[in-house]
Amino acid sequence: MDPILHRTRTPNARVAVQQLGPQLLNGCCHEADRADIVGFNLQGLRNSLPTSFHPHINGIIEEIHNTSRLLRDLAEQAQIHISQLTAVFDYLNVILPCLCRTLRDIMTFIEEKSMNREHRWRAMYHKLGNELPGTTLPARFIMYNQFLRLLQDLLTRSPNFDLNAMESLRIRILQLREARQIPPPNPIRTDLIRRDEALEFWNQETNSHWAEAIFTQPLPSRREFKHQGRTDAYGPLQKLGHLPPVSRDVKILVKRSFDNDRVSVIFFLQLRNQAPSLLIRSKVVNQNWVSVLGAHELCIRRENDSVLHLSKWSHTEQRVKPWANLSFLTWEEMVLFYCTFLVLKVRSSLTINVNPHEFHLKKERRLFQAQIIDDGYQHVLMVFEDAITGGCRLHAAVWEGKLRACPVWTAFIPPNVSSSWLLRKTKRRIWLRDIQPYVFCETYRPTHQRRGRFGAFELAFAHSEAATRFQELFSGTPDVSAASAAPDSSEGT
Repeated sequence: MDPILHRTRTPNARVAVQQLGPQLLNGCCHEADRADIVGFNLQGLRNSLPTSFHPHINGIIEEIHNTSRLLRDLAEQAQIHISQLTAVFDYLNVILPCLCRTLRDIMTFIEEKSMNREHRWRAMYHKLGNELPGTTLPARFIMYNQFLRLLQDLLTRSPNFDLNAMESLRIRILQLREARQIPPPNPIRTDLIRRDEALEFWNQETNSHWAEAIFTQPLPSRREFKHQGRTDAYGPLQKLGHLPPVSRDVKILVKRSFDNDRVSVIFFLQLRNQAPSLLIRSKVVNQNWVSVLGAHELCIRRENDSVLHLSKWSHTEQRVKPWANLSFLTWEEMVLFYCTFLVLKVRSSLTINVNPHEFHLKKERRLFQAQIIDDGYQHVLMVFEDAITGGCRLHAAVWEGKLRACPVWTAFIPPNVSSSWLLRKTKRRIWLRDIQPYVFCETYRPTHQRRGRFGAFELAFAHSEAATRFQELFSGTPDVSAASAAPDSSEGT
């Protein structure tokens, strides 16, 4: 592959973004597609070889899969951090031609019909592993992936960015290029990052956002949908790299992929006004298309069993039009995406009003509702049962005020809970074991509700009658003696 970027003069930053941005971002996506193809063919080669070869091949396949994911993540994040693109131009021009050559070489060995499959693998592994002393084939992809992760840190102005590590890997990749007789890249910028700039540029204290943690927690259960809908992006869409620049001060919160990463959605925050937006990327044939809208411009509803539908108002046509259909594999993931979107929209400074129907996820039946005192706040606690999967969840929302009904946390009730799952401690207090709340609020602290040696989660009901109804919902009959034996100090016996 020739160097991905060509020019006859060094452009300024703004011109570079306009002229080279689309080419650069599509280059990342193109190599991600190539990595997927190589990984798929390596799986076929592995399956034809004895199991003794599998561990080494599996390691390379996993790293190539990571390479593909990192490249797509980088392209999507660059669309949001478009003003930072000039910072990564030269670094991408270092790695992409070298990565492309490696992937092509692997395919050449796989398709070599003059050797049997075992000899193809051995020749590939040893020849490519000997091109740069001390860098085996698996180590080469680990090096590529470390470099791509650092590029993401550079692009997003992460305080974790390591300038020394970046420079060390850059030199190593240039040595590999020289060994492969790949011409050195032409510099695009003359003002590459200096150490004194890095200290001020990256060592900024960052505050985490609750949305960043939502999809990092392992799911306590996975209730899969039997029937999958179709994921689609309707836009209006523009080619990747052609969107108007987004504000420099943005924070990426969440990325979710659909249909094997054919479509992805990124939530990000405009720091100047704390307004959330969504970017959707859709791959059609070999072209990537994107669209960005503020959360306040979108409405959400459950379209069918597994699909959430996002729509927008068309001012030109004076009607509601679809923006995206997102199909989920599990009910839990659908719930978390729905709650994340709803809270970001409700709390956005740009939101004028929210349709009351958006506060209810269709095909869920409300089994219970009562007021609770939760980490010092008044919340409404509800229990929902999904009609499609049979799953149940607890859902706490704001009790009153401007944010009334806005979700605060949700927790999925484990299937087939044991008798020890629920314990009535007092007339108004119930302890639940094995409950992991997903929190959609910065100020709420679920640790304040943990009790006992096993960290049971306490529900403090405003009225004892509600606690009894909640207990009956799950145990059938209330434990009257336990409730009577330990009255609340604020209530009479």
